[in-house]
Amino acid sequence: MKRNMNTKRQELMLGNKAAARGMYEAGCSFVSSYPGTPSTEITEEAVKYDEIFCEWAPNEKVALEAAFGASMAGKRAACCMKHVGLNVAADPLFSMSYIGAVGGLVICVADDPGMHSSQNEQDSRHYAIAAKLPMLEPSDSEEVLLYTKLAFEISEQFRTPVLLKLCMRVCHSQSIVSLSDRTEVTPVPYEKNITRVMLPAQAKKAHVRVEKRTEELTAYAETTDINRIETGRERTYGFITSSTSYQYVKEVFGDRYSILKLGLIHPMPEKKLLDFAKTVDQLIVVEELDPIIEKHCLTLGLSVEGKSRFPIIGELSQALVEKGMDLPEKISHAIEDEIPARPPVMCAGCPHRGLFYTLKKIGCMVYGDIGCYTLGALAPLNAMDITVCMGASVSGLHGFNKALGEDAEKNSVAVIGDSTFMHSGITGLTDIVYNSSASTVIILDNSITGMTGHQQNPTTGYDIKGNPAEKIDLEALCHALSVKRVRVVDPYDLKMVEQAVKEELAAEEPSVIISRRPCALLKGVKREAPLTVNEDKCVGCGACMQIGCPAIAVREKDNEKGSRKAVIDPTLCVGCKVCTQLCRFGALEG
Repeated sequence: MKRNMNTKRQELMLGNKAAARGMYEAGCSFVSSYPGTPSTEITEEAVKYDEIFCEWAPNEKVALEAAFGASMAGKRAACCMKHVGLNVAADPLFSMSYIGAVGGLVICVADDPGMHSSQNEQDSRHYAIAAKLPMLEPSDSEEVLLYTKLAFEISEQFRTPVLLKLCMRVCHSQSIVSLSDRTEVTPVPYEKNITRVMLPAQAKKAHVRVEKRTEELTAYAETTDINRIETGRERTYGFITSSTSYQYVKEVFGDRYSILKLGLIHPMPEKKLLDFAKTVDQLIVVEELDPIIEKHCLTLGLSVEGKSRFPIIGELSQALVEKGMDLPEKISHAIEDEIPARPPVMCAGCPHRGLFYTLKKIGCMVYGDIGCYTLGALAPLNAMDITVCMGASVSGLHGFNKALGEDAEKNSVAVIGDSTFMHSGITGLTDIVYNSSASTVIILDNSITGMTGHQQNPTTGYDIKGNPAEKIDLEALCHALSVKRVRVVDPYDLKMVEQAVKEELAAEEPSVIISRRPCALLKGVKREAPLTVNEDKCVGCGACMQIGCPAIAVREKDNEKGSRKAVIDPTLCVGCKVCTQLCRFGALEG
């Protein structure tokens, strides 16, 4: 696909912003997503275009189903999520492959090699293969924009949903993109069609169409210019690569060796690969995570090296490519200095801190969930035992308690955020009530979707643009699920939290505690004056350090031994006063 060389309208863009721009230029009308790093900014940028209706859906499954509905209505639509979100959306994804698309349907999925903010580093290319869907894989922001537009064209040409696979480095790196005007697309008129009803009789016919479509897409893969050969000066090696791996190979070798860059990662070409192999002495596949390209080459009978040279775990880099090729001379300019570690920590004033301190004090088994509150597992709180995926805390606690009985029910809780509860916690709570475990669920309501950057959700009362929207009442929702014991606590009040947790653990029926306090970083949340340390009262016992607040430290005063005193950073302290409840000497004042 030819790049737009119009130099009059160019902009430096993040990959995510370029994806949103591509949706705009392609005439996309509808975007539904659930926020998840590193994909979140795609939808946050798309909502800035008035021509595109954008929304935050309760979860990725709902988002994909909504986008598919817009496609069925004849409009171009998109859906965005991170790689683990595609797991949630997998159920409709496979059936949508059989049904096909009407208006162009693009599913953006952002992988996270290296697990910078994820619980695993799965390779989403497996989904394209399993669901028999085309997948495009851009390597920079300019390609993100172009491939997004192309994805809509492929979707309509082949009547299929199209996966657009990004990764963290593409999403969050910047490069120059060339801008074009929006192309308004005439919607396809809706027509009733029984072949879209996936009864077995229709599904069997649909599977035949899917296999035929794959053959056609494979032929397309042979000719599309997003699968391109860059001829090098030497034929010793030939590299087959894609995405950011292509950038690493180019940075290390430039035009020294030939490269076959794959932009359509599924289905892959066959003849083009075979022809390329004839032009080089040794084939090398460079790809992150699983050997998808390498295995395809092996099925074609090609002799290739890939994972024998490069790791199957984590991100690649210029240095790793150079190391894998065992070159005698250093080519790349990779940074060799060790970068100091910066461990994640809950923010000063985080409303979750007091709750986790209390759970640790009581000695509860804590079944955790996905959110910034997962940091409650770290020292010094160490107050989380298990984390699986979105919503798993509630249903997992039910299974845990059913397996171990009453003793477990009296000493275990699930913790889940307000957004995550709406995402996939409701059904778990239904299971608890319906199948009768006296489980205690704590909903951490911080009035926002915190971990991914303060996106609205159905419990906040605002939509994606910040306009007033219907607010889901968590208390009423839990009561509607037949939970009789529902109570609200302020996590800044440690005595209130401890009393509530102990009482609900002792109850002989399901219960819900809503720990309600807005995120300390939320706009509009009032910051109290920072606390100070009365050094005459402080004995340096370190009790205030037990909550792990980054605003508090204990240091030797004036470098004198035996003069340990607490120190509060006034630039971080929000005056929440949780620490004052730990100090027996009243040394923390404010």
